[in-house]
Amino acid sequence: MDAVLGRLAEAMPELEDVYRDLHAHPELAYAEYRTAKIVADRLRVDGFDVYDGIGVTGVVGIRRNGEGPTVVLRADMDGLPVEEQTGLDYASTATGLSEKGEVVPLMHACGHDVHVTCLLGAVQAMSAAADRWSGTLVALFQPAEEGRGGARAMIDDGLFDLIGKPDIILGQHVFPTPAGTVGYRSGAILSASDAFDIRVFGRGGHGSQPHSTVDPVVLASSIVMRLQTIVSREIAPADRVALTVGSIQAGSTGNIISDHADLIVSARSFDEGVAARVVASIRRIVEAECLASNSPKPPEFVELVGFKPTINDAESTDRVVRSLRARLGDEAVVEVEPYMGSEDFPEFGRSSGAPYVFWTLGGTDSDAYAEAEANGTLDSDIPTNHSPYFAPVIQPTLTTGVTALVAAAMEWLSTNRPPNGREV
Repeated sequence: MDAVLGRLAEAMPELEDVYRDLHAHPELAYAEYRTAKIVADRLRVDGFDVYDGIGVTGVVGIRRNGEGPTVVLRADMDGLPVEEQTGLDYASTATGLSEKGEVVPLMHACGHDVHVTCLLGAVQAMSAAADRWSGTLVALFQPAEEGRGGARAMIDDGLFDLIGKPDIILGQHVFPTPAGTVGYRSGAILSASDAFDIRVFGRGGHGSQPHSTVDPVVLASSIVMRLQTIVSREIAPADRVALTVGSIQAGSTGNIISDHADLIVSARSFDEGVAARVVASIRRIVEAECLASNSPKPPEFVELVGFKPTINDAESTDRVVRSLRARLGDEAVVEVEPYMGSEDFPEFGRSSGAPYVFWTLGGTDSDAYAEAEANGTLDSDIPTNHSPYFAPVIQPTLTTGVTALVAAAMEWLSTNRPPNGREV
């Protein structure tokens, strides 16, 4: 490990510049062309075979370095339609086109720029010390993690035909926890997430004659209230579930009753069976409320997200934790509670049959975090992912992230060879 990470301090100033550049130039899902080119160019310099355009804008780098296991390191690349308000001198002022063709502000509000930079740093370190490991290292840069199915797109585009079945798949995500730390959990660490765009139908008319209409606003309101009973009355208290109606849209003015209303509903849980029951209940309630309101036709459901829970392989997690603690120290590697956030990272493991481990990477200034924790103001004072104020501190976040990826990969790839190549 000392040999592999020996030049990390020397390489870090340039990696920090790469991070600032990526942060200033976010791109939406399936539009990560600039980011993908930066990634592909650097992979080629580091001696990787590069395959781009996998899943539209995904990039895969493969470094075959003798006999041994195949290790996949994954980072996601897409930004979000959020207007940055961090005040950083490298803050994003970029804009892009939404799915609806609207111009929207763009920001790396979920830290994917951190993920890309850390994986590039790990690739560089592993490449420079190729005499210290043996096997195949796959650097996987995924598009469209933010609810657009980028993992599935890469898989459907032949990812595992290209790389074969891995021995382990590893990934990390920056969180608003103290920088310099990583968080692990065996078993479920992130929740499943199901989201639907639901259209319910009414019969439009004049606001002065509601008796001649079927008001979809009243119908949608009934749905919102009834959906709350799923968590409170249908799911056991021990089964953690979060259900949110994040959007309701209907009509355009006060004296016209619209002929439809649109709702976006999301549900999260840690158990696939519970998730299936929640989805079934959502459908049942929406359909029943439409029937009760005399809706002229059945509701329409469009699935937006169908993420499975992220469930870390127990044996592999033990190996990763052992390697991280050996490199970062026991105090920097902490067990965490499951998060209600969701990822499509597990798709790679489910589709290939390979075990996977996913951990959290702290990105918040440790002094600011400690002060907020002492004051009981973590929720108000520490910006979270997807906030316009989310801004991971560059250091020690990047150094820790690169180190964690290399340490975890070397748990499988290390040969413990001295420079002369003899086994020790």
